[in-house]
Amino acid sequence: MKSAKPGVRPDAGKSETLLQQLAQTPDALFGKGFGQQYGALCFRYKEDRSEIEILVVTSRGSRRWVIPKGWPMKGKKPYEAAAVEAWEEAGVRGRVKKDPVGRYTYLKELSEGNVTPCIVELFQIEVTEISPNFKERGQRVLDWFSPSEAARRVREIELKSLLISFKPDLRKRQG
Repeated sequence: MKSAKPGVRPDAGKSETLLQQLAQTPDALFGKGFGQQYGALCFRYKEDRSEIEILVVTSRGSRRWVIPKGWPMKGKKPYEAAAVEAWEEAGVRGRVKKDPVGRYTYLKELSEGNVTPCIVELFQIEVTEISPNFKERGQRVLDWFSPSEAARRVREIELKSLLISFKPDLRKRQG
């Protein structure tokens, strides 16, 4: 009998969750380790500067709310890769903190129905520039929310916790 690709059952239906599929093929979850990604926790102050808003964008495929993130980039430090993702996915630039402000895990859906677990290191970006013209314009929806509303909209439990508890660190900013 010919075996299916790791991480996908040939009869896996749309009604099954990713976790249900992975429970039946644990080698897909634990066999290759975790992928590394870098994410941008983009924020801005409201007009009176008493509160912040956090940027969330929709993913291109499932249209669920996420934060800008992506794979490592050759020749770029992790915080630089996060800043590139924020620019390409949402058209925002700003002051980037070089040290991660947190990390979370999630299951990345790849092509052909495969999934891989990923660890996302988050880098804080205080947004100072917003452009209407960016690489993925028209492919994503973006919006600004209070930390609690941003947390309500994303799916990943660890990311929810990071967004709710996020307090900007304004020391050692990178411009």
